[in-house]
Amino acid sequence: MGTGLTIVVIAVVLALGFGLYRARTDGRFKSAPAPSPQVVEQPGGSASPVFEQRGAPATSGRRDHSRDHSTAPPTGAAWTAVLEALPEAQLGERATLLQFSSAFCAPCRATRTILSDVADVVPGVVHLEVDAEHHLELVRALDVLRTPTTLILDASGAEATRASGAPRKEAVLSALDGIVEA
Repeated sequence: MGTGLTIVVIAVVLALGFGLYRARTDGRFKSAPAPSPQVVEQPGGSASPVFEQRGAPATSGRRDHSRDHSTAPPTGAAWTAVLEALPEAQLGERATLLQFSSAFCAPCRATRTILSDVADVVPGVVHLEVDAEHHLELVRALDVLRTPTTLILDASGAEATRASGAPRKEAVLSALDGIVEA
């Protein structure tokens, strides 16, 4: 077997392996990472680990988003970053489907349709689409690596789960079941 043929076979095997990996992981919701402890220096020289708060408990009723956000109760870090980039955005009463898209992304259009349908069916759930190209600081802050990426934020604005790639409608509804309280 010649060197050229060996290289082609290796390239095909690697491409096939990568394709199978992507097919298996695209559109699957993964749990949000647990907060990592941060060591805080205490007076007197001692240090102790402190966990970063991931969000405030959900409140009942509608939220008033017209008020000054500097006096608002603490919310999840994800929603705080969204409000800095998009001050007019509104958090869903029960959950928010935050989709990062780009102009030339074909799966983004399918994801938009799926998430809009889910937001129409599930009360208290809002779909918010963000153009990743125009909001690069938000993309970096939320560690979005590709489009489409969907983050599901709970009622307090904390990231509950995320999916890279186009999720299926059943996967979105299943992920919401664990987040949205009846």
